[in-house]
Amino acid sequence: MNYLYLVFSLLYTLETLGQSNPTNLQVSISGASSDTGSIRILVFSKPSGFPDQVKQAVRSISLPSKNGQASFKLTDLPTGTYAIGVIHDQDNNGKLSTNAVGYPTEKFGFSNNPKVYFGPPSFEKAAFVLGKTAVSLEISLR
Repeated sequence: MNYLYLVFSLLYTLETLGQSNPTNLQVSISGASSDTGSIRILVFSKPSGFPDQVKQAVRSISLPSKNGQASFKLTDLPTGTYAIGVIHDQDNNGKLSTNAVGYPTEKFGFSNNPKVYFGPPSFEKAAFVLGKTAVSLEISLR
């Protein structure tokens, strides 16, 4: 009887641990206007700070652009809901450059590629669920 209890306890523990195990996230970014500057990516796990507050992001990544594209893989994020904001920081100033009226002069994009009108999309529109299986996203800069 104790043996049976031990087996069920072990199985339950393994299942519980599996719920918070990190999963794979593969992201491909396309549409950079050149290979100058950096592709800057911020990954958020909650709405506060999305899409541009570096200190509130769970990951901040800078990659070079090659032929207008970049890609990365994260293997250490726990399961949960996330949203990604991306800019092509051509002048390497660490932020999205804008013209005199506030319109972006550098390309940008978000997970789920939501429509953008007069400001960034909400966290909810860019959100995706990272579960037990791998997730692959394609983000098109505009």
